Amino acid sequence: MSDVHFDRIALIGIGLIGSSIARDIKELSIAGDVVVSTRSAETLKRAEELQLGTHYTISAAEAVKNADLVIVSVPVGASESVAIEIAPHLKPGAIVTDVGSTKASVIAQMQPHMPQGVHFIPGHPLAGTEKSGPDAGFAGLFRSRWCIFTPLEGTDPQALEKLKTFWKALGSMVDEMTPEHHDKVLAIVSHLPHIIAYNIVGTADDLETVTESEVIKYSASGFRDFTRLAASDPTMWRDICLHNKDAILEMLSRFSEDLAYLQRAIRWGEGDKLFELFTRTRAVRRSIVQAGQDVDTPDFGRHILDKK
Repeated sequence: MSDVHFDRIALIGIGLIGSSIARDIKELSIAGDVVVSTRSAETLKRAEELQLGTHYTISAAEAVKNADLVIVSVPVGASESVAIEIAPHLKPGAIVTDVGSTKASVIAQMQPHMPQGVHFIPGHPLAGTEKSGPDAGFAGLFRSRWCIFTPLEGTDPQALEKLKTFWKALGSMVDEMTPEHHDKVLAIVSHLPHIIAYNIVGTADDLETVTESEVIKYSASGFRDFTRLAASDPTMWRDICLHNKDAILEMLSRFSEDLAYLQRAIRWGEGDKLFELFTRTRAVRRSIVQAGQDVDTPDFGRHILDKK
């Protein structure tokens, strides 16, 4: 049993994040009832086959009735439509949160529709894979990962503490920041890397005819890492780009300037500048491993090949 318990939790959206939350709730006995809602009848049927909840419905409005906690796990561009649908049916005192990768936009879309007496607390668990759909989720996805909250002015401290306790039960570390700061931080640590990956893999795809398929045939570890990022859900990343565009464009501009510096160093044979940059960035990787946000055991998929 977990230290936190809700009589009824509604999960709006049951992709990678939503289905992972569902599995943790079930494993930890955090809720009496878990209502799963998604607009796709096929996805809802699969969620029921996987026994991710106790009740299932296409209607988000129906799902949130009498729910103590509502977790919205949809592409950020769909946040407002969900808020409009569920708002009239929310239970007084209910906690409504989300898992979106952009916060200022989600707040602008959802907050105006939240009724008095409902605790809207935006959140973002920094966890995931390139997979999507209810089959992609797994228990433990959030373990030792950060969940960031961007609470609004006047947020009820008890509701915030209960939501933090929920995420801690799932294994997350928790933190708070303003929506604007969150969006800038995520633009550099998540959004920009994905955009670069999409661009590099797109360039490689354009070169496929030139190289006679050698890009795929001889994929080295670096390119394979980029393809993993570039395999992420297109709808989700389209919405992130459109809903965090200011912060992303700022980081893209900075990246372009730094890339130009690197180009000049290579062009003019400035090995000292290259060595300094590569040394500094190597230290960043080591810091991430030391912080427990990754493990230093690269095998580039060889363990899978060994099994075969």
